Amino acid sequence: MREKQRESGLRIAPSSTLPNRKSVYATVEAETQARNDALVEQARLLRPYVEGILGEFAKIPDPRNAKKLEHLLPVVMLYGLLSFVYQMTSRRDANEKMSQPVFMNNIQTLFPELRSVPHQDTLNRLLSRIDVNQIEQAHLSLVRRLMRQKKFVKLMREGCYPVSFDGSQKMVRTEPRDEEWQQRVVGEGETERSQYYVYVLEASLTFSNGMTIPLMTEFLSMEDGDTATQKQDCELKAFYRLANRLKRAFPKTPFMLLLDGLYANGPVMARCRKCNWQFMIVLQDKSLKSVWEDYEGLQKLEEQTHRFERDWGERHQTFHWSNNISYEYGDNGKQRQKAHVVVLEETWKEVDPVTLQSVEKHARHAWLSSEPIFKTNVHERCNLAARHRWGIETEFLVQKHQGYQFEHCFSYDWQAMKGYHFLMRLALLLNVLCQFAQALAAFVRTYGKQGLIDFLRETLSAPWLRFDYVRRRLAVPGQLRLT
Repeated sequence: MREKQRESGLRIAPSSTLPNRKSVYATVEAETQARNDALVEQARLLRPYVEGILGEFAKIPDPRNAKKLEHLLPVVMLYGLLSFVYQMTSRRDANEKMSQPVFMNNIQTLFPELRSVPHQDTLNRLLSRIDVNQIEQAHLSLVRRLMRQKKFVKLMREGCYPVSFDGSQKMVRTEPRDEEWQQRVVGEGETERSQYYVYVLEASLTFSNGMTIPLMTEFLSMEDGDTATQKQDCELKAFYRLANRLKRAFPKTPFMLLLDGLYANGPVMARCRKCNWQFMIVLQDKSLKSVWEDYEGLQKLEEQTHRFERDWGERHQTFHWSNNISYEYGDNGKQRQKAHVVVLEETWKEVDPVTLQSVEKHARHAWLSSEPIFKTNVHERCNLAARHRWGIETEFLVQKHQGYQFEHCFSYDWQAMKGYHFLMRLALLLNVLCQFAQALAAFVRTYGKQGLIDFLRETLSAPWLRFDYVRRRLAVPGQLRLT
């Protein structure tokens, strides 16, 4: 099958699976050097950005008694941030591991601001009393800095930064822990019971090279629901709040929103256009019946002219589209949006694991586009932008199952819980930058993205560092170059 694909000119996507091999280091000296180099390169990459983050943290008013302070607010926040960077599993775990003498000595060499390690209870109490939304402002300041430095300019699509929105449940309990938690009824009859849960809507930059950059978070809460009609908050309501905040934070930045089928409606399209954002929204078969009827009618006339075929990787693709479809909505159809529909049908071959025979697979995708579709832009809008909405779903999997403890309740206080979440998202951003940095590319190829973080944490936890070598290297500023 591979030979036939090569003969037909299909490009075979390279595999990124880590090799199944023994350690690449033959001696203790070689491993020691590698561990020092990895930590130094990470610290050189992060230090300029951490200094900016600390400057933003310093702007947060400290509600504590200044005469009794042992740790300044930026230091406590840095401690919380690093506990997520190095993926401590809980407050108890961070207290134990980060206060160990070897770990403390090593981390202070890399980040001298952390002269001593606070207790996690100190961080929890502080987060419960400050405006934790200012943590997200520090996050946004870092993203703006990266944009000004043009770190993502080569990954823009149609002149826009691709942004995906998606929601996920953060945690669930059988009893309410705060009045902000949402409520639902599950089960039937004798098994019927109430559940209380926290749900978040996230926005992230999702690029075609697989890099996903956390951007903003909106928490769903009871106070944002409609108490008069006893309707709780929902993802769509949260979308409008998050869209407004995103526009205020980036008033002139061009975005292309990549949205799933939940958002295929007139008000969402209107909000995007009001914000001067482009969009690519998944169009499901049972959504917007009138749009589908117009598309199918136009295709009978435009099938040959609005059609494009190409090979992409191992897949043969056929695109069909119809532009300028009028969609009416609202009371008596008084409101109207112009939609452009594109449908992708693709085929590829796989080996059946039972029969070991080559079988042909089929898939079909459809999107609503804010801009007209042509042969010149259909690949970029669909393959390089819209299809990479999955990046935010992968990001949820990473946060839940690869060390960031997305579903762990670090605090039952609503404000503190949000603060821990914002620190986690900021730490994820810093780790993603390191995982896609050229300076650490060799370590990522050896250990994988998750393995790199484990490698760095293990190095900090043992007496591997050569302090003179580390200090000498850290004196030379680093520069972030993304792969």
